Amino acid sequence: MDYDRLVSLRDHHPAWRLLAADSAPFVVGFLHHCFIHPNVRTLSEPDLITHLEDYVYKLGMREGDAFIPRQPRAYLTDWADDAHGWLRRYYPSDSDEPHYDLTPAAEQAIHWLKGLEQRQFVGAESRLKLVFDLLRQIAEGAETDPDVRIQELERRRAAIDAEIDGIRAGNVPLMDGTQMRERFMQAADTARALLSDFRQVEQNFRELDRQIRERIAMREGSKGEVLDDVFSEHTDISKSDQGRSFRAFWDFLMSPARQEELTRLLGHIMALEPVAGLNPDPRIRRIHCDWMEAGEVTQRTVARLSEQLRRYLDDKALHENRRITTLIEEIQKHALALRDAPLKDFFMDMDELAPEVQLPMDRPLFTPPVKPHITQQKIGEADADVPTEALYEQFFVDKDRLRGRIQKALQARAQVGLEDLLREEPLEQGLAELVAWLSLATGGGSSGDPWCGVIDDERSQTVTWMDADGTARCATLPAVVFAPLSRQGAEGA
Repeated sequence: MDYDRLVSLRDHHPAWRLLAADSAPFVVGFLHHCFIHPNVRTLSEPDLITHLEDYVYKLGMREGDAFIPRQPRAYLTDWADDAHGWLRRYYPSDSDEPHYDLTPAAEQAIHWLKGLEQRQFVGAESRLKLVFDLLRQIAEGAETDPDVRIQELERRRAAIDAEIDGIRAGNVPLMDGTQMRERFMQAADTARALLSDFRQVEQNFRELDRQIRERIAMREGSKGEVLDDVFSEHTDISKSDQGRSFRAFWDFLMSPARQEELTRLLGHIMALEPVAGLNPDPRIRRIHCDWMEAGEVTQRTVARLSEQLRRYLDDKALHENRRITTLIEEIQKHALALRDAPLKDFFMDMDELAPEVQLPMDRPLFTPPVKPHITQQKIGEADADVPTEALYEQFFVDKDRLRGRIQKALQARAQVGLEDLLREEPLEQGLAELVAWLSLATGGGSSGDPWCGVIDDERSQTVTWMDADGTARCATLPAVVFAPLSRQGAEGA
């Protein structure tokens, strides 16, 4: 960190520009309110403008005439340009509206400012033990002597046996409240930091994608040379420390057993009295779901990189086919122009280098082509009377009515199961209404709903209903539970 490096960071790094800006309190407060606090990855331009208008209105009510803002769209345009670099403006493949996402530099500046706040207490014991555990893992993983590793495992087994004997004898060591709170706060900070790391990993893959697009647009040389450079860089990224770490993290997180273990641990720990006294953010309970969502965004970025390579190959092949067709047409034109010219002016006699043998039996027999027989028939008007009653028997399942039932039930209960909802009000529209309930369970909370649905594959429930013709039906499906989100999470979503 010499003087020249610091000067370069001050002039070019977006995080430094954000911290040094006169409007830093306004910008940081708004970005934290819209992206960091509710843990939102991306927002469309109309939604972000609405949030900004509400935020500016609240500040104007407090600051009075001294606070005269600009138009919200002008703010977003400035924050997303190259001179600032605090927001990323892009168009998703399935939308014609611009979307915005927080850049890793802006998130880094916001987290640095958040670290300036006075903490409740600084946990030294848990971090010291974490350092020892990490160093011990490195030493054990790098040990090549089998005898040393066996001795270490036997020592740990002896310690575990001694602990088991002590517990059987009635000596059960427990953590005090301070140790529980300290370790939970460290775990929560690490979990939130993982979400920030995902933005940086995604940004690195986007930079690789941009470099490949630029190289393809300004390509020089053969297709093989360009592809060799592209694939070598893609392989280097995948085999780098960052790529390997991300792949190991994603494989570990996608394990169903690990997801169930995380859900069980988070639910148990947040119910402990010392941890509950901290009033932890309820979104920590589903932090692994946020990890999966952020990881899917990074995976889609890698998929776009592969799609770009495939599109380049397709365009290149089409261009080569057009070139071959043009050459064939030119050869045909020259052949026609030379058809009536004397051969002696353009050809010369040349002895064969080797005799050419053409056996008559090597030639295939003549096969006449198959001519399809097509019969033309005039299509007339049908005499059959087709019943149209089915067109008027369609019905519509009102999901807003089902959402209202969920929200009303959650006003008096911490959570409610689908079985309880159907016991109070049975299905009226049969299987279509049951499918609508499952659709809400898998998509609740993502479209502004103040609740989310959880499907428990380990438990099952049986739902019965009556069809319009009086036939009794039943269906067995996994248990579905609806639970409310936090108020802040509902507003940010």
